[in-house]
Amino acid sequence: MAMGLLGIGAFAKASRLSPKALRLYDELGLLTPARVDPVTGYRRYAPEQLDQARLVAWLRRLGMPLARIRQVCALEAGSAAEEIRAFWAQIEAETAARRDLAAFLVNHLSWKDPAMSPKSEPLSIRYAALSDTGLVRESNQDTVYAGSRLLAVADGFGGRGAPASEAAVDAFKRLETDGLPTGSLLNVLDDAIEQAKSAVHGVSTADASSDEAGTTLSAMLWTGSQLALVHIGDSRVYLLRDGELLQITHDHTMVQSMVDEGRLSPEEAASHPQRSLLARALGPGADAAPDMRLHDAEEGDRYLLCSDGLSTVVPAEEIRRVLTGTGDPERAVRELVALAIDFGGPDNVSCVVADVTGPEAAGS
Repeated sequence: MAMGLLGIGAFAKASRLSPKALRLYDELGLLTPARVDPVTGYRRYAPEQLDQARLVAWLRRLGMPLARIRQVCALEAGSAAEEIRAFWAQIEAETAARRDLAAFLVNHLSWKDPAMSPKSEPLSIRYAALSDTGLVRESNQDTVYAGSRLLAVADGFGGRGAPASEAAVDAFKRLETDGLPTGSLLNVLDDAIEQAKSAVHGVSTADASSDEAGTTLSAMLWTGSQLALVHIGDSRVYLLRDGELLQITHDHTMVQSMVDEGRLSPEEAASHPQRSLLARALGPGADAAPDMRLHDAEEGDRYLLCSDGLSTVVPAEEIRRVLTGTGDPERAVRELVALAIDFGGPDNVSCVVADVTGPEAAGS
């Protein structure tokens, strides 16, 4: 029987795995030898084990952790393929987040360099905010804010969702009055995020009889020429530029993750019963890692920040129609909220509209 077995050296060469790696995978129960000599401890492998060994080698090349490789190797081919697709979608999402962070740093440091700073006058924003309970919910757990520096929408959930969303926005409001320090904008935002996390956690744990509370948060900080975006959850930010409506945030929901992984189509996701189940949020026990981006503003841009009470209820084309057809932010937010009510108002609905204008048109 042993005649057909391969020694560890020959098996290592055939599988593209080192003898050291093979010994480690044996200890982890990932790739157990067909036979181990009881006296010498020498490992021998069956030729049929080569396929699994090569799969392990490929998955290691992908950067998959050993514990997850063990799971994949225990699956049938079709299920293993799904697991690999899901793993790679996660890697791409993490890479995209790092790409955004790198771009943020490059952009911000470039603008701090006097040789690269813009010479033109800073632009201004005109803004308005509105929130409504809707037709179904008993209370409004959304919080909205629009000021000369800060735009924010937070959608609370749980027994103390309303104070949770308010606490998250309040943590950012100080940026409205404190002014932006000469230090890194990224550090300023990171400090505000940490304060928001702490404040929401305090709200959630303040009432032991209540369900754990948390909130989404989409906030934009205006610097005079750029908008720094902080986003976590499924509230959204849209940009209307040259008549085209672009969603510039990514929903942090379980269903969106399944779309990213190819497990659901966008059409299936839109009607999925768990489409509002969050993958990331501010709150105890939640993954609270936000997306952060820096957007160069152009005169004529219109930004919309909204809770999912608008974006999941009103079709995107209807939102675009209102944004392109209303000249004033106050009128735009009123029409958007009214539209959500017309579509049944099943959730709280909140939105902020901000227009980037010339330097002479500052204010709300």
